[in-house]
Amino acid sequence: MRFVFVLILALLLPLAPASASVRIKDIADFEGIRENMLVGYGLVVGLNGTGDGLRNAVFTQESLVAMLERLGVSTRGNNLNTRNVAAVMVTATLPPFARQGGRIDVQVSALGDAKSLLGGTLLVTPLVGADGEVYAVAQGALVVGGFEASGQAEKITRGVPTGARVPAGAIVEREVDFVLDDVGQLHLSLRNPDLTTAGRVAAAVNERLGLDAARAIDPATVAVAIPGAYTGAATRLLTEIEQLRVEPDTSARIVIDESSGIIVMGENVRISRVAVAQGNLTVKVTEQPNVVQPNPFSDGVTAVEPRTNVQVDDGSDRKLVVLKTGATLDELVAGLNALGVGPRDMIGIIQAIKAAGALQAEIEVM
Repeated sequence: MRFVFVLILALLLPLAPASASVRIKDIADFEGIRENMLVGYGLVVGLNGTGDGLRNAVFTQESLVAMLERLGVSTRGNNLNTRNVAAVMVTATLPPFARQGGRIDVQVSALGDAKSLLGGTLLVTPLVGADGEVYAVAQGALVVGGFEASGQAEKITRGVPTGARVPAGAIVEREVDFVLDDVGQLHLSLRNPDLTTAGRVAAAVNERLGLDAARAIDPATVAVAIPGAYTGAATRLLTEIEQLRVEPDTSARIVIDESSGIIVMGENVRISRVAVAQGNLTVKVTEQPNVVQPNPFSDGVTAVEPRTNVQVDDGSDRKLVVLKTGATLDELVAGLNALGVGPRDMIGIIQAIKAAGALQAEIEVM
């Protein structure tokens, strides 16, 4: 497997200064303003022989028979053998403050052994929320991004032909009951919980309002009391708060994905004084046999003369690198690169430095 080495030098690039500030709306969510997941089970018809095999997908046959009965067609007890129908799961996201009659996009995924949903049409499918209530109804022609073509000796597949979407394919039938202007207190939820960042957000809000209305109640939440001037106008208050800029703080952390060889290091990673050496013993054996031919018109026979080339690399050219106390991220990377190590060895070195107590950072292995 070829490993990919990725080092994100957080905030060290010239275009990203270390003191970069961001808007509150980019690092926090506002309580009550949220999306809701919807899901439903339906049928796709009109497939060109690429649908479910009714003998293998019993649920597709039962759904087809039940649908036809609701339409006044009785097929129960008959041997249906169509391949133009597929059972699918339909998913959608109900955006905040979606109003009745509005439209949302839906995703459609095959549930049985259908080969492709190309050319299909989704029949009326109720979409329910976590509370079991129907919030939208989906129907429409499918848009499939993949395809499959095959012959007797070869088959080509591009994308995922068993997944599709219906743009604006669902109509909102029920609204989520929430009036933002009626709340008495706002809660800002940080996407990356951090005590320092929460304190800075509260300070920025208080400075903007000119009074002590905001406070950090935990690393992920900042509570903002609605001032009297904004009573019944929480939306206007949020409009002002979300544009305020703060400098988010992050903990020293190294994230390692050993399966792909990816290493991501935060800006605040620091190294105590430590010496690092790395070397591997590599033995390379190459066989290059030589074919020996007899002279013309002689009684000799063709023979193979073995030739073996053995090369040994004991890593003697590798050097010992010393990292001084308080070494920064770029110094750590430069020191490890000076050893000429690859991503897998670099992961081992970082873990060894942490085990030696010289790495002031948290290591998270994915």
